[in-house]
Amino acid sequence: MIFLKLILTNLLRHRIRSLISIAGIAFSVAAMLTVVTVLQGAIGMFSGILSSDSQVIVFERNVSDLFFSNVPAAAVEEIAAWPTVAHADPVLFGIVSSADHPIITCFGVTAADARIRRAVWVAGDRHTFARNPDDVVLGERAAEFLSAKFDDHVPIGHGVFHVIGILRTANGFEDGGVFMPLAAAQSFFHKEGTSSVITIRLRSKDDAPAFKAMVKAKFANLIGLEDAEFTRSYSQFKILKATAWAVGGCGLLLGGLGVANTMIMSVFTRIREIAILRVNGFSNLQVAAMIFGESAVVSIVGALLGLGTGTCLLFALKLVPALHGYVDVTLRPSVMLIVILLALVTGITGALYPAAYAMRVRAVEALRFE
Repeated sequence: MIFLKLILTNLLRHRIRSLISIAGIAFSVAAMLTVVTVLQGAIGMFSGILSSDSQVIVFERNVSDLFFSNVPAAAVEEIAAWPTVAHADPVLFGIVSSADHPIITCFGVTAADARIRRAVWVAGDRHTFARNPDDVVLGERAAEFLSAKFDDHVPIGHGVFHVIGILRTANGFEDGGVFMPLAAAQSFFHKEGTSSVITIRLRSKDDAPAFKAMVKAKFANLIGLEDAEFTRSYSQFKILKATAWAVGGCGLLLGGLGVANTMIMSVFTRIREIAILRVNGFSNLQVAAMIFGESAVVSIVGALLGLGTGTCLLFALKLVPALHGYVDVTLRPSVMLIVILLALVTGITGALYPAAYAMRVRAVEALRFE
């Protein structure tokens, strides 16, 4: 108890310096939590696009991005006829553009696709989907930034399309996308007779291993993965996750440097005090433990403040109309625990040199220190 009181007394003696270090850790933790959570939410949303009412995804083997995947229509028809398959939905992904909006995600789907069936139709009737090749359905966000309404004609890419419906979805990518009939999308993107993926709903989840084995045996250039497998193995997801942790780690490193600077200055200004502690029986380990304790307190307080700040920031981002549907504020306990541990490790690492320096202080010489 006395040891903890000594640690807190030392920190309170230099309030401004301690607060600056705490703020550095707090901002670093908030940045890491925000970046990691937003990017993981984006990954979850993109996974949700692929796993809509399905358990298995079939796509071209060895492609770096699903936009480059090509699954023949013959494969779709054959797989859909397998007895283990409840339904197979081909989906073509593409990027379209319009005035002032160079990147809009396009979904080429059939009328039976779950995205069409399960969405809330704000305007229009889903039974009219895919009747005409120039018909499109817009996500509610897409309709907003395209300033389009039901029954309007909107220029998209090199064509003009008739808006026959507006959808509301919980997924930001879908809500900001354009839904075209599959055949029209194939013609638009010059991918006649192919789709990007097939989303498969099986009659029983237990059939997944046998289904994937059949895909491998029947189609040498295709691969089937369960939703969780795809999320873990998809290269773009790995890049996003690595980027999130790298950016957050750099911010935390800067916070750790601030802690190190505070501890170094704290040791240098307390040389005589440390000498007195040594004369009164403090061992090298006790002196080092005091320095590490101060650093740990700064790191823990900063981490807790950072978690609170990051959480508030995430909820604030979700309230921004332009980001509706794109920000997932689900805070994973594992991420929060990792962030706190990293903050603690960073703070303690920053105290290594100050603690080592304090342990080398010689009491007799230090008492003469000015």
